Amino acid sequence: MINNKKIAVVVPSYNEEKQISIVIDTMPAFVDRIIIINDCSTDDMARVVLGYIEKDNSAKQFIPIYPNKPIRNRFNEAEMVLQEEAEKELEKYIPSEIMNLNEDYDRIILINNLQNGGVGAGIARGYKWCADHDIDCTAVMAGDGQMDPSELESLCLPVLNEGIDYVKGNRLRHPSAKIVIPKIRFLGNSILSALTKIASGYWRISDTQTGYTTISLSALKTIRIYDIYKSYGMPNDLLVKLNIASCSLREITIKPVYRVGEQSKMKIGKVIRRVSLLLLKSFFIRIWDKYLFRDFHPIFIFYHLGIILFFLSLPYMFKIVNAFTYGYAMNYEPLLAFLFTFLASLQFLIFGMWMDIQDNDRLYK
Repeated sequence: MINNKKIAVVVPSYNEEKQISIVIDTMPAFVDRIIIINDCSTDDMARVVLGYIEKDNSAKQFIPIYPNKPIRNRFNEAEMVLQEEAEKELEKYIPSEIMNLNEDYDRIILINNLQNGGVGAGIARGYKWCADHDIDCTAVMAGDGQMDPSELESLCLPVLNEGIDYVKGNRLRHPSAKIVIPKIRFLGNSILSALTKIASGYWRISDTQTGYTTISLSALKTIRIYDIYKSYGMPNDLLVKLNIASCSLREITIKPVYRVGEQSKMKIGKVIRRVSLLLLKSFFIRIWDKYLFRDFHPIFIFYHLGIILFFLSLPYMFKIVNAFTYGYAMNYEPLLAFLFTFLASLQFLIFGMWMDIQDNDRLYK
């Protein structure tokens, strides 16, 4: 605990038998619960974690954490409805099994996914446990030992002391980033970070692919955790959901950690293509949900007029290109129509982005 507030770390893991001990052994003492999600590993990682749980049980030194359930009265029907929905929604997650005999007392919680769901599905299942047990600050650390535990406190304090909803590490700000991070990963991260700025509305962020994050209990209970993207696009998708809910965000500079024995399971090219499509879809979800359904804003009009006019300009552009390519005469109408629609499109898109930046700047703390 820090300031009498409960802290948990979700550790999504797949075949990390050799690395998971490092993560557990180096976990800071102020962490109340370590939620390890075993995503159908084919190695002996589960056995290693169960060995740690058995040792922790013999010590009996951890404060029990019980789920807080509201007591029905005439004024809290809304809270009761949310509680009932939270109990029902577990079926929307990847099927899983909690391996602890007494999860309320154990410091290490092992949850075995019964089918491989991906890193996003694993984190979502860990988030669900923390939300149900009213954990004040929930962090995410990978099971491969690539995150320095000494930096965890700096990520937790803004959530605990200042009420920030979401805090994420930023490796690209560290002076060693261009040297330590593999070049292909640095390039891919930079591309996805630029696209995520537009899709999420958090225009000042970078290093959107880092998994070293902390989130507040209020933010967890605001978003639909089970709906988080299940694969490597999870951090990008979560940022969009947080922005729609108007959650505040802060970035903390952290060091990039590589070459600690981890084996990457990510294929960069495939991830960029998949996440790019996810972000395109997420952009429109955010604009419609946040700027039309929740609270109408001119941003909705500017973005859509810009996109419509852009597509209207394409037929005129093709006519102009064909005329130049094949050398046949063309009157000025297609050229004037193209200039009008394209420049108007560009103007509306710039206005939309400018207003989007101004509206969301208040969320970046």
